[in-house]
Amino acid sequence: MIVINQETCVGCGACVKDCPGSAIHLDEGKAAPIRPCIQCGHCVAVCPVNAVSIPEFDMEDVEEYREGEFSVSGEHFLRAVKYRRSIRSFKKEIPDRETIGKILEAGRYTATAQNMQDCTFVVVREQLAEFKSLVWQEMPGIIRSLKETGPDYARAFSLFYKLWERDREKDTFFFNTPVFLVIASENPLDGGLAAANIENMAVTQGLGVLYSGYMMRVIKESPVLREWLGIGEKMVSCCMLLGYPDVKYRRTAPRKKADILWK
Repeated sequence: MIVINQETCVGCGACVKDCPGSAIHLDEGKAAPIRPCIQCGHCVAVCPVNAVSIPEFDMEDVEEYREGEFSVSGEHFLRAVKYRRSIRSFKKEIPDRETIGKILEAGRYTATAQNMQDCTFVVVREQLAEFKSLVWQEMPGIIRSLKETGPDYARAFSLFYKLWERDREKDTFFFNTPVFLVIASENPLDGGLAAANIENMAVTQGLGVLYSGYMMRVIKESPVLREWLGIGEKMVSCCMLLGYPDVKYRRTAPRKKADILWK
């Protein structure tokens, strides 16, 4: 539950007006909570005198807004989006934990439905070789299952498995990535939104990303892999390969015209 410092509060009503759940009111000229809320933090962010806190959260995370440091120009952002590429060739250098932690912060701060903040981020780095070995061990059973539930995947994965059996370096699921990231959440949209911010943040740190729909399906079909990852019953919202690109792109790529309906 939010806490409002009655000595600091000036009764401006900004938090009352901005609260999406109408969980705050003015009582004798001071703001006060009237019921438990989703703890979205709007009241913390909007208060002009910093009178609101959420004790369950780390309030040391809260930063005062500084215009020059908290904004990105639209022109630069669009160019960054246009320049992004899906990376399938990575350098051997392994991103350190500090860099990955900074990237995941962009996911942690991403908006979630009803402020659930329910995303689980599984970073497979130190145990990547063990996980990859388990994936290939599980693959025959996954292929058998997919013949019933997803025949197109079964055909593709059968080919990948045969290639891998002939040459263990031909790993079509992981390529040569040094880090594999799984995002699991109750609401798949929450994980997808977090993934987009994580990718943008990764690029600022010099890393590249490949989203892997194949690995999402692989994990979905294997209780063994889900147990190894420790994600419980949460849905796998995104899988991505993450590392320093071993390729340099010199320009953006063209796209077909946007399909926009104005009504």
